[in-house]
Amino acid sequence: MNTNEVAVLTGVSVRTLHHYDKIGLLSPGRNRDNDYREYTENDLDMLQQILFFKACGFSLAEIKMMLTSPSFDRDKAFVLQKKYLMHEKERIDAMLDTLEKTIRSWKGEQEMTQKEKFAGFVMGDNPYEEEARRLWGEEAVNEFNTKINSLSPREQNAVAENMEELFLELGKIRLEEPDSLVAQDAMNKMYQFFNKNFGYHYSLEAFAGLGELYVKDERFLKNIDHYGEGLSVFLSRAMKIYAENH
Repeated sequence: MNTNEVAVLTGVSVRTLHHYDKIGLLSPGRNRDNDYREYTENDLDMLQQILFFKACGFSLAEIKMMLTSPSFDRDKAFVLQKKYLMHEKERIDAMLDTLEKTIRSWKGEQEMTQKEKFAGFVMGDNPYEEEARRLWGEEAVNEFNTKINSLSPREQNAVAENMEELFLELGKIRLEEPDSLVAQDAMNKMYQFFNKNFGYHYSLEAFAGLGELYVKDERFLKNIDHYGEGLSVFLSRAMKIYAENH
């Protein structure tokens, strides 16, 4: 199937399919005669996996990391995705029930307790997100550890010192606009440093995804804001802008 046919079949736009190819998330083969993209049944199965993970709230960077992990297991993915979506279904059903009761209460048809008014508003992460990251999202961490462990103590100290210097410098510009020239020059330096020293090549999408973790993961947020309050939020925004513009 060509790109237009896949777009009609799935509802995923041609532009989005081209983007998936560009970032290496879903790269179909090419027709030898016209060089058009050709999607096989395996490509469509992969696209379905991507859409399931997107429906479960994962970023493209996270999805790519999971699908390309050597330990990725499709059977386990199906089980996990079903758990996740059932969790969401139960949450949405509870919120719909609360909404219906609230409408009747607003009309004076019934009374609601304070507790009933907030039934279904579950705050916090879906527990199955962490399970998926634990199963298939550790590639970058593992490769980083492998890289670091292969270095001599002197080389390890040099990386640590350079990392410290990098974040100290980033802390100094955290009050700049994330899209400013100063900020974006710093993001370029950061991107090059990570890809040179971490033993894992960050795509632009993965770089932006890492920025998201800086504000979503308390461990990152705490450590990064040690270099200046609000640095994690600044980096998350600046890294996303950098990824979008390159």
